Amino acid sequence: MLLACYSLAEDKPKSLTIDWEQNFLTIRGDFPGGELRTLYLEAYCRPGSTDREWRETVIPHTAVKLEASSDRKLIKLRDKLADGVVVEHTITAGADEVDFRLVAHNPTGKLSEAHWAQPCIRVDQFTGTTKADARALVPQYARKCFVFLDGELHRLPTEPWTDKARYVPGQTYPAPGVDRNDVNPRPLSPLIPSSGLCGCFSGNEKQIMAVAWEPYQEIFQGVIACVHSDFRIGGLAPGQTKQIRGKIYIVPADVPRLVKRYEKDFPEQVRK
Repeated sequence: MLLACYSLAEDKPKSLTIDWEQNFLTIRGDFPGGELRTLYLEAYCRPGSTDREWRETVIPHTAVKLEASSDRKLIKLRDKLADGVVVEHTITAGADEVDFRLVAHNPTGKLSEAHWAQPCIRVDQFTGTTKADARALVPQYARKCFVFLDGELHRLPTEPWTDKARYVPGQTYPAPGVDRNDVNPRPLSPLIPSSGLCGCFSGNEKQIMAVAWEPYQEIFQGVIACVHSDFRIGGLAPGQTKQIRGKIYIVPADVPRLVKRYEKDFPEQVRK
């Protein structure tokens, strides 16, 4: 009996761990590729970005690690933006998810144009693909990715597939209610997601990596074998504070079960 119990414990997947160094958040666990690297964060962005030089959109920032637990389950970061805004991040690893809790505060006497920010999740290893064709119109990794339209999961490429923009390729899906002038300067889809949940299937189709933020600005398929759900700030008035939260799920490829979990975690995004 003791042997049987030991065997069951050995077969149970290990919970996730996290590390953050040089602006990269690395999630490790028992999933394809063994680790998931996210440029956290790639950029804070101003509005008016859809048809503008990228350097004019980015608000420079510096990030420091305030705390990291010895069991690699908790990380606290502080970002300071060039305009004075401060964003505190509490990142917690669970059995099959990573939870993000952010507090953005503007201590200055001036309005901040920080409207959204980009966590850039690199998924080539998870999807069993490479970065070699990442700048193709529809790279192989993108065919493992999905968004939700009219309540149904749709694999990329969606139809229609936009191929013209200031920068190509890629595909940007603005969140409902977000000004289409204020998103990534990559090809802009006419489609509006019905869900803030997006992600990709693993190479063997047995697992899903999914991500969601509340609020969110856009869903974006990028050019570094990356998937984005970019969180929304919406600007900060002098003295204003806003709270933002997010999740990365790494779970079995049971879509209905994942959707139920997402809807429980993000009830604001459930279609009425």
